[in-house]
Order: sequence, then C-alpha cells, then structure tokens
Amino acid sequence: NIDKELCIKCRKCVIVCPAKIFVQEDVKSDIKTEYVESCIVCGHCVAACPTSAVLHSEFPEEKVHAIDYSQLPTPEQVMLLCKARRSNRAFTTKPVPEKSMEMILEAAHRAPTGSNTQHVKFMEITNPEKLRLLSDFTMGVFGSALKKLKNPLLRPIIKLAMPDALKYVPTFERMQKEYAKGEDGILRKATAVIFIYTPKRTRMGVLDANLAYQNGSLMAESLGVSQFYTGYILNAINMKKGKLEKLLGIDGEIQAGMAMGMPSFHFPNYIDKKDIELISN
Repeated sequence: NIDKELCIKCRKCVIVCPAKIFVQEDVKSDIKTEYVESCIVCGHCVAACPTSAVLHSEFPEEKVHAIDYSQLPTPEQVMLLCKARRSNRAFTTKPVPEKSMEMILEAAHRAPTGSNTQHVKFMEITNPEKLRLLSDFTMGVFGSALKKLKNPLLRPIIKLAMPDALKYVPTFERMQKEYAKGEDGILRKATAVIFIYTPKRTRMGVLDANLAYQNGSLMAESLGVSQFYTGYILNAINMKKGKLEKLLGIDGEIQAGMAMGMPSFHFPNYIDKKDIELISN
C-alpha cells in the first residue's frame, strides 16, 4: 500500500514495478495500487522509495537498509577484480575461514533470479570424506563413459551422435591413472565445495544458479579465497541424473558448483583474453 502522508508522488515505484501494481492517473493524482496479487516480492518499490511511503508486508523496516554509494568500489576497481579472478587450483591445507564462507554464500544468495522466485539453495561441504565421495563419484562415472567410448562396437555410433566425445578418451585415461596414484584431478585438494541447486525441473534453474555462482566467485576473489568451477562434477551429474543428489541428500537438482581453498600463492599478473567479438546493431 501507499502511505499518502509520506508519498511525494515521485513515481519511482510506478516506473520500477515489473508487475505494474502502482498506478497514477496524472502527475497530480495519488499513487494507488491494483492487482497486488501479481506482486513477485522483488522489493523494487520499497528500495526505490525515498520517503518510505511504500508499505509492504514482506519488507518491514528492519529489512530495509540505506545505501551509502560512497562505499561502492570504483569502476576501475571492479574491472581489476574481474581481470584478476582466475581458476586457481593451487591450494594449501588451510580451511576457508568461516567468515569468508559466510560472505561468499551471502553474495551468491543475493544474485537475481527469474521472476524473483528465489528458489536457489546451497549445500556447503567441508567434510573430507564427503569431498572424497564427490571425486569418487565423478571418476566412477568417467570410468563407465570411458568403457563405452573405447568399445569398438559403439565408437561408430558415438562418432556420429557426439563427434567431440572421443577426444576425451586420452584425458579420461590420464585422469584414471593419476587418480589411482592418489592425484585427485577433480577437486585438486580443495577444502570446501559449495553446490548451488534448485527444485527439480525448475525452468530457470540453471541460469539462476550460475548467476549465483558468479556473485560468489567474485566475492571469493575479493577475499583472497581461491576457487574454480566444478565442471567435471557437473558433467558427471548430467551423465547420472539424480544420483549424486541422492547420495548427498539433496532434494532438487545441482546446477552449479564451486570448489574452494586457501591459495598457496597469488597470481602477480593478469593476462588479456582474445579480442572481444561484438556485433553492434
């Protein structure tokens, strides 16, 4: 609702509401609400109101916080953070500090979600036995895939259906040999993993989870925590749908993951990527 005593008719709530709940007939008229059942609880109206005139049951006073824009990093600082962020897999045995983990999760949790569903959930794994389970699961799936890729009867079919798959044979063979010797090419001695998951068959689940990952990744970089995307594990999950979730007791689908640890060193340099490819219309 609108507190008419506080409202200055600035129209910011009218402009930012994605559900078009706030209406004003003309610039002199009071702002009113309609079709409030369409509200997606994004909070844009409350965040935009300069006089606290918007009254929302989901955003009481204690959930609304003023922004001190002078505390934001400069564009140059944000760009340097983006350039410095790397997938550093050189970890020490030190655990990720609890406070750093909390800030990484908070940053990931604050990422936007489609239609503001906020259905993204997290699992934090630091138990060494559970971490080992992740690597064992992934290597087991890859081992099964390797047998199929090397099967002379299946190779012609695989070559037609998935022409890129056969190039992974040398990689899987090398990983298996190294894993047998105690070299974990999956987690690389990471001391923590965060899985980002959503309810099953969520339409925007993959997109929302990876937006959360990107937030968490940049926060980790700013805290001096090394991390990398758990691509191998996610590939294994896609090959064995639902199996790892069942092993971990997750009611949903893992959509993204971040392996973390404290770095044995920091990169002194950043390097340029290939030139940007851009189409302007």
